[in-house]
Order: sequence, then structure tokens, then C-alpha cells
Amino acid sequence: MLNIPPALLKQYEVFLRNKTIPISFQGTYKKWLRYYLDFCRKYHFHPSQNASLPPFIRKLQDKKQTNEQREQAAKAINLYYELCKAKDPDSIGTVLQMNDQGYATWNDSHQTKLHENTGLSIKAEEANLSLSGASWRAEYSRLEDEIRVRHYSAKTLKTYKGWVQKFQAFTSSKSPALLSPTDVKEFLSFLAVKRQVSATTQNQAFNALLFFYRHILHKEFGTIDGVVRAKRKPYIPVVLSRDEIESILQYLEYPCDLVVKLLYGCGLRLFECLGLRVHSINFDAGILTVHDGKGQKDRTVPLPETILPEMQKHLGFLKKLHQRDLDKKYAGVFLVNALEQKYKNASKEFIWQWFFPAKQLTYDKEAAEYRRYHLHETLVQKAIKDAVNKSRICKRASAHTFRHSFASHLLQANYDIRTIQELLGHSDVRTTMIYTHTVKSRTLKEAKSPLDF
Repeated sequence: MLNIPPALLKQYEVFLRNKTIPISFQGTYKKWLRYYLDFCRKYHFHPSQNASLPPFIRKLQDKKQTNEQREQAAKAINLYYELCKAKDPDSIGTVLQMNDQGYATWNDSHQTKLHENTGLSIKAEEANLSLSGASWRAEYSRLEDEIRVRHYSAKTLKTYKGWVQKFQAFTSSKSPALLSPTDVKEFLSFLAVKRQVSATTQNQAFNALLFFYRHILHKEFGTIDGVVRAKRKPYIPVVLSRDEIESILQYLEYPCDLVVKLLYGCGLRLFECLGLRVHSINFDAGILTVHDGKGQKDRTVPLPETILPEMQKHLGFLKKLHQRDLDKKYAGVFLVNALEQKYKNASKEFIWQWFFPAKQLTYDKEAAEYRRYHLHETLVQKAIKDAVNKSRICKRASAHTFRHSFASHLLQANYDIRTIQELLGHSDVRTTMIYTHTVKSRTLKEAKSPLDF
């Protein structure tokens, strides 16, 4: 079979990159060009003339190639014709010639002209850009900087970095300078068709890559029409009854039982609850303040009166633990941002201690000192999972289920939706409206006109 000469192959590869053909398709396009040139040599067709394409496609049909394969082959050959026109618009037929060994050869003057027309130097291209195996280390470093300068959470950084890593693997570590919106389209379609991910997961990937393109690569997506998107289904939260919550609490030990009581009693997210400091609890006013919740928003919620004695007892334990830590000359708790630089002794002050501290001190390798961190979320999640299994309830329950139950039970008690929205910390009331589907609709009277009241 005819081999594509190295000069032509390089020119074609550069042309494919200019046309933003996905890296996953470029190998196939080169294969079709090779088959086409071999076909022209065997059957005496001129490879640079458009009239040679229909017989080639018919030959593929005789070889039982699918419609999709034939369409792809036609596109690959049409791109080759465009390449020929770019070299010499007036005379396509003189671009390609066959030597005695059956190899296609390029005229040197045409080859020089192609470099001038495309504005690319192959040697310079290969020296700076790579279609695979490129290092993205600088991009990851800039991604972390952009996330931190916006004060996004560590979870956001972890999530965005994870999707960029998956995208890098999908593109075979293509040089970031060669990335295009087409790569994103292929990746999102791959997630929906091959991986069959949920619509929420696909949207998360889209948002991560949008941030990566816009703030790291300084490129815009433009239009992303034609992307296969996973269909988003309406989600109805799982809600527990009061009896089911009490049943689960029976199998939880201190302090996880108190964590769950705050999750349900105050409608907190798990990371909000574990991130509480001593000063977040105002026993006199009977309120709990959530600082730096989702979206870096603060809010206050009423403290459940039934668990105030437990919380006071827990506060006494915290005072003793804090004194023991001070006696051991520990470095204090971890503080956010540059708060410790502004207030030198804040990390050791009692009001800044975690309300749910970890059992063991954490060794900070960089500072070579011991600090206190809060309870790890996986410890609480595992305890909740074990308690749910032991209670034998017939529902999928997690830490977030208690927040869903908080909202649904308030709605069931005839609290207005705006009040529930504020207690949950939702920016949009439409997010809160989902809980209307978790409560039975009740019609106390038959429908009448207000004029008849």
C-alpha cells in the first residue's frame, strides 16, 4: 500500500490542527488519505482532482464501509483538496506527482509556498507545541492561583482540577495552546454517550472547563452547538420522618449524634456544621451563625431549644480540651485566609476553636508543629451510614438528607417558602421550591371564587 511521504504527512497534520480537527480523529483522517492515495495509484486517478473522490467512495461502499465511515473519508479527502488549493490555487494538478516507486512527491517550490500560505513553520511548531504528551504543570499552577484569588472553596479547587485532569487524559495531554472548543465538545459528548454520566455531572464538567478556558487559557468557548448533553431529570429529595430520624439517632454516638441534630435542627450542610467555631454559637440569643457557607455567604438560624443542654455540656468539654492543648503548647487551630497573620494569637483563643474538633492533633509538616483540625467529614458520613443500616429504614439517607428533612418539615408546618429559603441560604427561591414536591398537597375546601367567600 502507498505510504504518505513524510513531507506531505507533516503538511497534512499541520493543516488538520489549523482546522481544529479533534486529536482523536486525526489518525483516522490520515488513514483515509493513505487509502485514497493508494486507490488513485492503483486505478490511475489523479489524486489532486475532485473527480477522483466519487469512485473512491464507491469503492469504500463495495468494501462494506458504513455510511459514517464513508462520510468521514470524504471529509478527510476534501481537507486534502483544500490543502492543495492553499499551495497553488491556480493549478491543483501539479501539486502531487507519483514517482517510479509509487510514492507521492512534492515540488520544493510548492512546499515553500505552503509554509508561506499557512503561516506555520513545522520545525517551530514541533519545538513549541505537541499533539500529545505535553506538560500541563504551569496550567495547574495558574488554576490553583485563580481559584484562591477568588476565595473559592478547597472543594471547588479539587473538583475543577479533577475535571481538567480527566480532560487532559482525554486529549492525550495535547498542548494547551492547541486546545479548541471542539475538544470540549468531544469530551462532553464522550461523557454523555460513553460514560453515560448524569446531567448534573456533565454540567459540572462543563463549568470546570469553561473556567479553565476563560481564566487559564484566556480563550472563549464561543458556540457549543451540537454537544450531546445528558438529559436532566427532576430530582425529588429523600425526606425522613421524625420517627425515622429518632431511630437513626439511637445508633449514633457522641459527638456524631450532636452533629446530626444540628444538621436536622438547623438545616445545615455537613461542611457548614463541621466548620462551626465556638463564637458561631450564641446561647443568649438562641441563634447559630454560619460563616462562609456555600457561595461564601453568612446566615443565622435559630438554635433548637431541646438540644441546648447537650450543647452546653459539649461546650464544657471543649473548654477542657482547649486547656489541655494549651498545656501541650500546641500551635492552635487552622484559620482561614490570612487571619492568623492579622491576629497573631487568634488560633489559640477559645472563641476560634472548632465546635467539633478532631480527636487527634494534626502535624503540619511545613511549619513543623501540631494543630487542631475539625472532625473529618468521612468520619461523620460513615457513622451516619452505619446508623441508617442498623435502623433498617427503607430510604437512602445521607448527611444531606437531614437538611432536606428540615426544609420539608418546616413546609409541612405551614412556614412560608421565603422564610425557608433564608434559613437554607438559597440564593434563588426556585431552588427551595423543590421541597414542595416532598409534602402532600392538601385541599381543605373545594375550590370557590373569592366573590363567594
